[in-house]
Amino acid sequence: MAAIVITKENFDSEVVKADGTVLVDFWATWCGPCRMLSPIVDAVASEHPEVKVGKINVDEQPELAQQFGIMSIPTLIVFKNGAKVNESIGLVPKEKVEELIG
Repeated sequence: MAAIVITKENFDSEVVKADGTVLVDFWATWCGPCRMLSPIVDAVASEHPEVKVGKINVDEQPELAQQFGIMSIPTLIVFKNGAKVNESIGLVPKEKVEELIG
């Protein structure tokens, strides 16, 4: 499944009210490490259809970045049944992303 764009308008329905695991990538277009992490997140999205994967552009969605205290990007946050259960900051290898989603 391809990653979806998450905004403050669809955050509740796509993340909070979602059943199961949701991986959220906080990123920005100007961020080099974010651009390096993006294909890894996309690969995890296609290889793990049981996990919903979403991306939040922090420049376009500053309220969501502030809500989760995002100070550095890329930041990955894993939600299970709407609750935050895991987090990773910075560029990480695919194995680490797969560990995060459990």
